[in-house]
Amino acid sequence: MADVIRDPAAMSAWSEAARARGERIAFVPTMGALHAGHVSLLDEGRRRGDKLALSIFVNPTQFGPGEDLARYPRDLVGDLAKASMVDVAFVPEPAAMYPAGSQTFVQVRELEKGLCGERRPGHFVGVATVVLKLFNIVRPHVALFGEKDFQQLAVITRMVRDLDVPVEVVGLPTLREADGLAMSSRNAYLSPDDRKRAASLSRGLRAAKARHDAGERRAAALLDVARAELAVDRLDYLELRDISLVPIDVVDIDRPAVMLVAAFVGATRLIDNLRL
Repeated sequence: MADVIRDPAAMSAWSEAARARGERIAFVPTMGALHAGHVSLLDEGRRRGDKLALSIFVNPTQFGPGEDLARYPRDLVGDLAKASMVDVAFVPEPAAMYPAGSQTFVQVRELEKGLCGERRPGHFVGVATVVLKLFNIVRPHVALFGEKDFQQLAVITRMVRDLDVPVEVVGLPTLREADGLAMSSRNAYLSPDDRKRAASLSRGLRAAKARHDAGERRAAALLDVARAELAVDRLDYLELRDISLVPIDVVDIDRPAVMLVAAFVGATRLIDNLRL
């Protein structure tokens, strides 16, 4: 059973002691509701560090008005059972992470534009701020994230580079269900019918990749292939960008690219992406 620490100062003391012993700390930050995708990150963290730290914190600053902060799935007992390989779980309260009067936030200006940044104003300010705070508290050598949140990973990687944060950021491939649906804590919201339709996101991306692999380079044609597979209630976006997230504004794709999608299935907003 992992040690559970709720106080940031105590978490920092734990990390300082590990570092003093010359131990390498691997870290997986999460909002809980752990699934097999999170477990794969933890397993990789176990391989990359002498000590493995997990954080479970539903970060209020990355949720906008009317989003699902209050109903976001929470299951600490279940999460700790799934994370049996970790040495420590940092589980702070919001008041410990954002003391009264907090007014400093982190913004990665260009990378938060468009995609989820446009549809969820302020989301990536909350993400960048909490991740930097977690890095400062946990003081890991390496931190692991899933590529399902492709824009988030880009924002965090850029923040670490720009602010000289001494943490190696590692992105790992998206883990998927048998039908291709990207694993997500929000999948728990889906009704049986919604769950079937949600698989159309990955089906569309795979269809576009198959067409790309067959030689198609027209951006509009590839987007049309993906769009034709979607069985969603509302499409937030379906875009092609290069792997640094610069929008592709040419007729024919001329560089490595990623297709990204966000859509509502029922009342649940899901995201996915696939490199072409």
